[in-house]
Amino acid sequence: MTGSLEGRVAIVTGAGRGIGRAIAEALAAQGASVVVADVGASIAGDGADPTPAREIASAIGKKAVAFTESVASPGAARLLVDTAVKTFGGLDIVVNNAAILRDAFVFRADPRDWDAVIRNNLSAPFYLINAASAVMREQGKAGRGGKDGYEWGRIVNIVSSAGLYGNLGQAAYASAKAGLFGLTRVAAMDLQRAAITVNAVAPFARTRVTDVIQPANEAQKTYKERALKIGAHHVANLVTALCAPAAKGITGQLLGVRGREVFLFGQPRPVDRIEVGEPAALADALVATFGGKFTDLTTDLEAFNTEPLV
Repeated sequence: MTGSLEGRVAIVTGAGRGIGRAIAEALAAQGASVVVADVGASIAGDGADPTPAREIASAIGKKAVAFTESVASPGAARLLVDTAVKTFGGLDIVVNNAAILRDAFVFRADPRDWDAVIRNNLSAPFYLINAASAVMREQGKAGRGGKDGYEWGRIVNIVSSAGLYGNLGQAAYASAKAGLFGLTRVAAMDLQRAAITVNAVAPFARTRVTDVIQPANEAQKTYKERALKIGAHHVANLVTALCAPAAKGITGQLLGVRGREVFLFGQPRPVDRIEVGEPAALADALVATFGGKFTDLTTDLEAFNTEPLV
């Protein structure tokens, strides 16, 4: 794929560290110009430090620029898109990776923490998709990307297995990530005619999130030990592949990556049905017909607590 993204312009949020940094570097290695967007906050979303974003942009070189404002507002998202267009002449790739974490059991959670996580992990990606897709659609109409139509448009949302399975104490984080997959599906539908693909990737890799896990039992301890072995470059490889020309037909999909393993997740669809007779008997009918097919309460840590391929 060497040079396969030459001429493309990408925005990667949360690109100052971990997975975001690996993605920004991988896209740049394939020829893309990159806006390294990272406010430099803590994993809880506190504080700000422009240093990480500036250092990564400097390391990448002339094809990168740092953006160090929080994108958790419509105005900042538009400014980020404008920065990409004014600096590099367009925008073709958006990777929504930035996220914060404020865990608590639902009966102890502070509603203000809920609001902050939803704003940063779900609303901010919407703001950026909203601003970026408008520009990308107009670029397609103007002929950017060649005479065969606009095939450069790519949006990749970094979700989480916590949003698919659930995990103890992660109501806000899991809800935001589940919502981000819902946004992925709708955006894929809305942008299909414009030939802009939208996909979601659930990563398994060492990040600040795995670093702060405090194991409550041996299973969680083992999960953390395994997660710490997995490099972020594997996630970057998948995201870069989704941005390549050969991936133009992949959209609306939910993929996972754990080391050298790539998963295609199924999406919620009916697995059975019953015809309702008397409402009073409905509960009994649910148990009798669906009981063996109910989804259990396995957490994502339990579901993927096996040795990764690294």
